[in-house]
Amino acid sequence: MRTHPRFFYCLGLALFWTAFIWSGIRPKDYPTWILETLPAVIGILIVIATRRRFPLTPLAYWLIIAHSVILMIGGHYTYAEVPLFDTLKDIFGFERNNYDKLGHFMQGFNPAIVSREILIRNRVLRKPSWLNFMIVCFCLAVAAFYEMIEWWTALLSKDAAEAFLGTQGYVWDTQSDMAWALLGAILALSGLHRLHDRQLAPLAATPGFGRS
Repeated sequence: MRTHPRFFYCLGLALFWTAFIWSGIRPKDYPTWILETLPAVIGILIVIATRRRFPLTPLAYWLIIAHSVILMIGGHYTYAEVPLFDTLKDIFGFERNNYDKLGHFMQGFNPAIVSREILIRNRVLRKPSWLNFMIVCFCLAVAAFYEMIEWWTALLSKDAAEAFLGTQGYVWDTQSDMAWALLGAILALSGLHRLHDRQLAPLAATPGFGRS
């Protein structure tokens, strides 16, 4: 018996709001929590608003949820102090808590699939090589824009910026953040394109396939 897609959609929303409520209960720093979780809230509101007009594939929905949960965990503890990654730092002898690199990896991994879906369904590009190139460029643009937000935050508030940026004294933090986003985008496109195409196929047979 095949599970109805609505079940997974509702399950994803339940997971999102559960994580959001948990994240907002006595976080390390409320200004940082707002900065970190706001993109996730905006994203899920867009998903809800476009659910009927432009439903996404289950893969895209679950990547959005996974990325949102990562943001909420970072918002609760701050990216430099997530306990699990403190433990990994001690085990492997890392010089810093690397949870922020997971966040930036997902900053490329998730948008790569979502943007791929939008471009394919709207038939913006037909050649796979150009499609992948434009997706990678888009993900790098997102990563660069986020780094600019971090820079603006640092200019406005030094205290909030220290927790929000999570550089931990690493001089090449901005460049490495963008490199992790690039890696995430490339791995998503190379590793998930077949699964994504299988999920897109049933949508192609429905009216309004490319309606956004």
